[in-house]
Amino acid sequence: QLPFVESGGGLVQSGGSLTLSCEALKYIKMDYAAIGWFRQAPGKEREGVSCISSSDGSIHYNDSVKGRFTISRDITKNTMLLQMNSLRPDDTGVYYCAATNGRLDCSAWVQVEYDYWGRGTQVTVSS
Repeated sequence: QLPFVESGGGLVQSGGSLTLSCEALKYIKMDYAAIGWFRQAPGKEREGVSCISSSDGSIHYNDSVKGRFTISRDITKNTMLLQMNSLRPDDTGVYYCAATNGRLDCSAWVQVEYDYWGRGTQVTVSS
């Protein structure tokens, strides 16, 4: 059974908005887990987009999305979210949610530290 139920990807014009959502299974404790969003553009390696550390609750963003994207979690629904505004064509890619119940400072964007991964959702931004 996959750890997340993902929704929210799609095709949007440049300047538009999308919200990605990953509802986690109950064994992922969204109230204290470290959570992260990653993306992989065509022909490129997967990179960190945004994360929340479980060590101190700090929030981190890739410089390319600062001021445009917002990470959050809805504990009542055990769900993590990524609100994406002012989307650009270079935001196109497959977006992955990830989480770990362990203690993690996520600022180093170490992907192997995450125990649970979504299978990815496509985001395409047209110019």
